[in-house]
Amino acid sequence: MEENVNDETLNMSIRKFLKTVGVNSQLAIEKAVQKAVADGRLKGKESFPAAMTLSIGKLGLDIKFDGEIKLE
Repeated sequence: MEENVNDETLNMSIRKFLKTVGVNSQLAIEKAVQKAVADGRLKGKESFPAAMTLSIGKLGLDIKFDGEIKLE
């Protein structure tokens, strides 16, 4: 007997997960930048590379995303 995926439930749970990741990641990056500026490790006008990895072990999914953070 084949099981069916509820596409709406799947879509909503993925969106909820990504929203949580996005909001919490943004807050963590902002806090780290503020600390780096306060500590003198950054001047506040730099750009620097950033990377994030999405891993879902049960699916065998491991994807790396690369980007850039710009402060000015």
